[in-house]
Amino acid sequence: MRWDNLRLTDDGEADSATPLFARRAVARTFDTPEFRGVTFYEIHARSIINRVPSASRVPFEWTINPYRGCTHACVYCFARKTHEYLDLDSGRDFDSKIVVKVNAAELARRELAAPRWAGHHIAMGTNVDPYQRAEGRYRLMRGILQALRDAANPFSILTKGSLILRDLDLLTEAAGVTEVSTAVSIGFTDEQMWRAVEPGTPHRASALRWCPRSARRGCAAGC
Repeated sequence: MRWDNLRLTDDGEADSATPLFARRAVARTFDTPEFRGVTFYEIHARSIINRVPSASRVPFEWTINPYRGCTHACVYCFARKTHEYLDLDSGRDFDSKIVVKVNAAELARRELAAPRWAGHHIAMGTNVDPYQRAEGRYRLMRGILQALRDAANPFSILTKGSLILRDLDLLTEAAGVTEVSTAVSIGFTDEQMWRAVEPGTPHRASALRWCPRSARRGCAAGC
């Protein structure tokens, strides 16, 4: 199954007390307000470009997800269920136990260069947000975007995070050689409802700020 590369041991066996990702994962906590109560599990994944099962009935076939779990903590997130595949729960664990694929950029570059890769469109932000708060520390997306740009591989990004502004230079460069589209997801305009349902997301005003800036640089942007 697609989660085998996250199993704990080489023989696929795991004790019942430990979640299902690499036994040699490095667990980190950071004593800063934005990361308080959050544990990051740094793993070395075996692959990074994932094929989406046809049963999903979505308009794309391939994704890159550098993180599992999401500090945006949106209560309705359909990806919550995937944390249970790792022997974590889909509630608080999904919000506070984040799997970080620290070798995501290197894998992306290698897999994009493989002879068998046919340059398919890659969608990001379709499972968990690649521009959640963890990205500010790990900076995985910059390496991934550089690999996509260098391969002239088409891609799209869906995010609630204003951190995408940091990477406008790479998005602009990639848009000069391939098809690039970005979109911001805004669930609520009511302030009270927004904070209750999407407590970890940046304010919609800051998230929307990058749309016109992205469009002015030749990168398709929407909401």
